[in-house]
Amino acid sequence: MSGVQYRLGVDVGGTHTDLVLLNVASGELLVEKVSSTPKNPALGVLNGVSRFVARGVPADRIDFFAHGTTITTNALLEMRGAKVGLLITKGFRAVQEIQAQARDGNLFDYFYAKPTPIAPQDLTREIPERSDHAGAVLTPLDADAVRQAARELLAAGVDSIAVCYLFSFMNPAHEEETRRILKEIAPGVSVSISSEVLPRLREWPRMSTTLLNAYLEPVLTRYISHLNTGLDEAGVVTQQRYLMQSNGGVMPFATAIAGGKTVHTLFSGPAAGAQASAWLAESDAERGLVTLDMGGTSADIAFIQGGAPLEVTEGMIARRQVDVPALDMTTISAGGGSIAWIDGAGFLTVGPQSAGADPGPACYGRGGANPTVTDADIVCGYLNPDYFLGGAQKLDPAAARVAIKDKIARPLGMTVLEAAAGVRRIVDMRMADEVLVFAAKRGVDLSAFTLLPFGGAGAVHAAAVADELNMRRILVPPRPGAFSALGLLCTDVVHDYIRSELSPLADIAPAHAEAIFTALETRAREELAAEGLGAAAATFSRELDMRYTGQGYELRTPLDGAAAGTLDADKLIVARQKFDERHAQIHGHAAKERPVEVVSYRVRARVDAPKYEQRAGDAPAHPRPVSAAVKGQRDMYFDGRNRAAATIYERDGLDIGLSIAGPAAIEQFDATTIVPPGWRARVDRYRNLVLEKGAE
Repeated sequence: MSGVQYRLGVDVGGTHTDLVLLNVASGELLVEKVSSTPKNPALGVLNGVSRFVARGVPADRIDFFAHGTTITTNALLEMRGAKVGLLITKGFRAVQEIQAQARDGNLFDYFYAKPTPIAPQDLTREIPERSDHAGAVLTPLDADAVRQAARELLAAGVDSIAVCYLFSFMNPAHEEETRRILKEIAPGVSVSISSEVLPRLREWPRMSTTLLNAYLEPVLTRYISHLNTGLDEAGVVTQQRYLMQSNGGVMPFATAIAGGKTVHTLFSGPAAGAQASAWLAESDAERGLVTLDMGGTSADIAFIQGGAPLEVTEGMIARRQVDVPALDMTTISAGGGSIAWIDGAGFLTVGPQSAGADPGPACYGRGGANPTVTDADIVCGYLNPDYFLGGAQKLDPAAARVAIKDKIARPLGMTVLEAAAGVRRIVDMRMADEVLVFAAKRGVDLSAFTLLPFGGAGAVHAAAVADELNMRRILVPPRPGAFSALGLLCTDVVHDYIRSELSPLADIAPAHAEAIFTALETRAREELAAEGLGAAAATFSRELDMRYTGQGYELRTPLDGAAAGTLDADKLIVARQKFDERHAQIHGHAAKERPVEVVSYRVRARVDAPKYEQRAGDAPAHPRPVSAAVKGQRDMYFDGRNRAAATIYERDGLDIGLSIAGPAAIEQFDATTIVPPGWRARVDRYRNLVLEKGAE
């Protein structure tokens, strides 16, 4: 035992923290699920680690730790970030107020207000300096003005300063000198410079992303410091400690709090599940997957196409723009803890409020009085009150019925079963509608796609969502409740780099483009070497952000086969063709007769990390009968009126190749899979549950 090496993946959710421990030698996975600790998420993580130690796992043999976190996301949603000051080029202090001259939400909302500025005007200082669009210095940096601004902001009590000068992405010298001065005068203050956070065209997206980094960096720094200390005290001595990024890769703890990388963790939480889907459901990922990660607070949806998750380079979170590479995902307030309530017009509504981990749903017995989706699930018979988390937590069906009766059924003149079924139908339709809208925006045809549910509640609701979408195939992984945590053991170290330089594609000399890519790759190698990751092992991919002349947006286009030193005119022509194809796929048309502009150059550096490899098995020569896995029967109500006697199975008792017909519930430690009437489930060679509608 003492010589065995382990790899640990940890995913912190709104209700539970999931931990998956891989025995490198045997391939065995151990799973722990503990209550999240919202006030200090590190405590839940350390509690899970201690449980593994109690099971006989030596902490010092854990040689890899990867963590998906919502710490920065929650800090932004709850506005618990740092006090931020802003330095801006003289004459441009209004950029944060004007933004992009666009507004989000309902255009007819007479009470519309922009989000509260991260750096208000009284904490904004104008600095005399100026570079032109090509990076040539027009006005030298006024160092004395920077010093004066630093003293004033320090006196005002700021914890962090953002620096965003005009055209600094073409010439970062003024921002770099400003940072040096700020560190000299205010050494304890975090500094984020836009030429490092997002060296990209467009003033407001660059400023917004830099402000978010400045707002959240102190929060992440404190959290990682606390977690590092806790891991050290627990005996987890490995220095291979990583955070999941929005782009589906991981980065070292130290990188996350340096060099403007904090903002890359804003979509860390849901990214791991999508990454696991692409890696572990490889054959389905090639044909197309819709992932449905339904946890306690929300549901995250992503598309996997051609074996990889779709990606974006521009996004919004909490109505704030953040333009960093991220897996293309959408999140809605549809989790097991989402609260059902009656609005002012008398309509049944679910979410966005959540009961969270404490007090949680009414059936948790922790004082929660509001009915939730989990309460509706237990009233309809989908969940076993004595087998939640494998029996570690007992649920109270009576409390669930009382909450639904008092808050929903009685006011609406419904039975408790009808009200519970209504709650389920609303949340299932909301998830299905979100998938349909998401697919339409991305030009995705769902007809051949497979639905892959995970999270604690995903497999409970998957068949109902699939019915709404007319999808006939569902793939439930072996450990759906801990699937996102497993995803942290299925990815590589990934860093993204970008530089904007606007020019017509036809005017770009291959040697000039090669020089820009080479500079980005050199920076990547230097940073990887500083992280101790072995830059020689890195692989690089190149992309161009392109648009038709006159467009206000661009599309990310890969430069396949354009490795270092091989970029030529033919490869640029192929890139133009790919851009036309991608534009047609997403927007429904391509203007092949129009000239194309290159807006930005991108490089992705990837360092391979050992990944979890699932192992295929064969059906046993003498399989156990299906009856050996039967635990009993339970009444379920799929429409709120008619009772269906469903067979209950223990998932671990189902051998490869076995098949069962609905209605059924397949139970396991971390999740329950519901097989409605008309559906059939079978166990494939990777021990996934494959649900198919109408299958014989």
